[in-house]
Amino acid sequence: MRYRTRLKLALALLAAPLLPFAAGEARAQSCTPVAPVQPGQLVTPGKLQLAINPTLPPQQFVDSRGELQGINIELGKEIAKRLCLELQFVRMDFPPMIPALQAGRFDGIHTAMFWTEERSKVAFMVPYAQQAISVGLPPNSSLQVSTPDDLSGKAVVIEVNTYQERWLRSVSDDLLRRGKAPITIRGFATATEAMTALRAGQGDAAALLDYMAVDMTKRNMIRTVLFRLGGAPSAMAFRQRPVAEAVAVALEAMRKDGTYGALFDRYGLTPQPADQPFAIRGPGPG
Repeated sequence: MRYRTRLKLALALLAAPLLPFAAGEARAQSCTPVAPVQPGQLVTPGKLQLAINPTLPPQQFVDSRGELQGINIELGKEIAKRLCLELQFVRMDFPPMIPALQAGRFDGIHTAMFWTEERSKVAFMVPYAQQAISVGLPPNSSLQVSTPDDLSGKAVVIEVNTYQERWLRSVSDDLLRRGKAPITIRGFATATEAMTALRAGQGDAAALLDYMAVDMTKRNMIRTVLFRLGGAPSAMAFRQRPVAEAVAVALEAMRKDGTYGALFDRYGLTPQPADQPFAIRGPGPG
């Protein structure tokens, strides 16, 4: 009798550690992805790892508890859920993101990045929203700006290696061609650092993404004088084509059931035009 009791106890102890795994396996099997992603297509099987620079409210930011918040956080979670993957955000500044993606440190970039032809050749890019550029001044500035030409000879702060930097440089080059003084462009690693520099008097104006300008204007941090300049798609970028294609399918499913539209309405941001399907845009890596 004692032997049987001990045997039952031993078998129970051996089985106990297996229960959480079995339960987790059952949960995984109960999830049906809208599009399949093979384990070998991810840096870590079962995880969707996305780089993000959480300094752009309301798209992405860190709240008072140190937790990630914003529309891109919610969008990423919903995509991962529909692909039956665990989501993991990798926080980092924007400039090293593309080299790190190419080096295989994570699966994708989801940080309100503008689509450009150049970027579409080094990663598989999936546009998912529309963005444009605003120009803001310190609230107490007496500077009068009604067109981009009024930035001639002025110092403008920006986040480096961004669409807004390229746009601003093209404006400055155009001014120079027309015999006017170019813009002094002062770049910073993050938009937060650029705004700190503006408040410290290191610039006359700031070139920002529209949604960020709206947020900062509401908080009386800037006075927006130019709005919706140089509009372009905002896109996610991926190292593997099948992962990008699966994300596009998940976005289409969200649009179809209304989740996508409701999310953009809640944040007051501009969604992808309804007549444009979610898909990879550009050739991707050669």
